[in-house]
Amino acid sequence: MSLRVAVQMDPLESIRIAGDSSFALMLAAQARGHELFHYPVGSLTLDEDNRLIAHARPVTVQRVEGDHFSAGESRRIDLGRDVDVVLMRQDPPFDMGYITATHLLERIEVETLVVNNPVSVRNAPEKVFVLDYRRFMPPTLVTRSVDEVKRFMGQHGAVVVKPIHGNGGKAIFRVPENGENLSALFEVFNLTWPEPHMVQPFLPEVAEGDKRIVLVDGVVAGAINRRPGAGEFRSNLAVGGSAEATVLTQREQEICAALGPELKRLGLIFVGIDVIGGQWLTEINVTSPTGIVAIDRFNGTDTAGMIWDAIEGRLG
Repeated sequence: MSLRVAVQMDPLESIRIAGDSSFALMLAAQARGHELFHYPVGSLTLDEDNRLIAHARPVTVQRVEGDHFSAGESRRIDLGRDVDVVLMRQDPPFDMGYITATHLLERIEVETLVVNNPVSVRNAPEKVFVLDYRRFMPPTLVTRSVDEVKRFMGQHGAVVVKPIHGNGGKAIFRVPENGENLSALFEVFNLTWPEPHMVQPFLPEVAEGDKRIVLVDGVVAGAINRRPGAGEFRSNLAVGGSAEATVLTQREQEICAALGPELKRLGLIFVGIDVIGGQWLTEINVTSPTGIVAIDRFNGTDTAGMIWDAIEGRLG
């Protein structure tokens, strides 16, 4: 089966191919004989005939740092008629631009498979969807009220404050048990973001790492443990964390078993979940998950191949 695949993502010139999951997916698609196109999300146009158009370049990719792709001339393509699959892989932030793109891509769902399903992506922000699984989460507060946070800290001590639509470990703050600078921090958060913010107890287990588990069409594909860098409590690879091989705990297997069928039903083919201390689910990443390159390096697996198996299976 040869597919025409349009990849909606950030500029290819800027990616670091050594660990980029989108690039790994493109390499795997090309190896299967699929034809690749790349377009930026800003080129999406719903035309006067209600057709969803992108200005895309045909591309070929290769694992050569600094010379990792070649591209043809940009052309006008109809995402409903001219391609079989759209990979929605642009990085967050999950803002109104991102949400609007999901509304536009939803219009082609009867013609073209969009991965991940744009309706489900829109309805499942990383730190909101996870609230459906509170039984696996640490105590969690979602609020703009500093008084509510003080009440919460009276029960749980030191906390971590996160933007609810943040990504990549950015703007995550630890507030000590004495509440030092809490009011000033919330002033900044409330001025910067109109949404409420997520507050959770600081989990000392994070020093041992934050596990990224990838599920493909609801099935566990593999995992890595991400350890914080020196002087950091955040373990995201984007902020200096390091990856190491790992296996799942019984509790993590229970979490995956609970999530898997719902992820499959929602058309969330490529998902990364984050678990701290082998037991605390903190995020369900559906917008542009990462981690498959490191997982495959440690485990000798082919997660990109598993994702394409799932996509091809859905096209049937």
